[in-house]
Amino acid sequence: MRNVSLTLLSFLSIFSAATANGQLIVAHRGSSYDAPENTLAAFRLAWEKQSDAIEGDFYVTSDDRIVCIHDRTTIRVAPKQSELTVAKSTLDELQKLDVGTWKHQRYSAERIPTLKQVLATVPDGKQIFVEIKCGPEILPLMKPQLAASGLKPEQIVIICFDQTVVTQSRKLMPEYDVNWLTGYKQKTKQSAWKPSQHDVLKILARTGATGLGTNGNLNVIDHAFVNSVRAAGFEFHVWTVNDVAPARQFADLGAFSITTDRPAFIRNAIQSVPVGTR
Repeated sequence: MRNVSLTLLSFLSIFSAATANGQLIVAHRGSSYDAPENTLAAFRLAWEKQSDAIEGDFYVTSDDRIVCIHDRTTIRVAPKQSELTVAKSTLDELQKLDVGTWKHQRYSAERIPTLKQVLATVPDGKQIFVEIKCGPEILPLMKPQLAASGLKPEQIVIICFDQTVVTQSRKLMPEYDVNWLTGYKQKTKQSAWKPSQHDVLKILARTGATGLGTNGNLNVIDHAFVNSVRAAGFEFHVWTVNDVAPARQFADLGAFSITTDRPAFIRNAIQSVPVGTR
């Protein structure tokens, strides 16, 4: 009974943060506007800036370790060093690279962290959005690490663009929320944006996702879109919003969370104007 009560209290603390502040503020790849993305420095800074959650990107290495990096290769975050392909490299090889200096010399000690290291930064009452950047092969490796992290199920949200990964995540780890991610494209300036609202709802239902994580495209997202997602029983989350005007618009649309590179800036922008007057 005590465990049930603690779980309920943890859920209520997360839910209260969303309702009291309007939206959960999710630090995209950590506080990546100021610190090198997907590093422990960026995640720790996100917590210092009072983020409600962090978001990180994860791949599997050649020796079956899960590491936090956005791209398939290391060239962008470790320029002028040996370029490594994450899936073809060992953890030891990857962690020899400096992934902080590209942002600023003071981050020269930063290395590619493991999933375990990132999970260990998450405080009580906060969340982590775990974005899977590879395929379903990561899931059997990830499941025991999430379970052993000490985090409660409601503190962990799995997110992915890959529909197969979303479906299999829900089947293998039903205790966690799983958001399907999507952006939008149009062939010409006159053509309709794809996927359509109808297609989005079909995919959410088919994959068993608990929520939608949508690119912050205000050409697509309006009250009707958001209302349709909610009416179908899915949470509505938006990424990556770094400017004041769209942040306020998505707040008024009722996004459950807003993912941003600038967590403190966006929270202040939203809170500085009362809801309904933006």
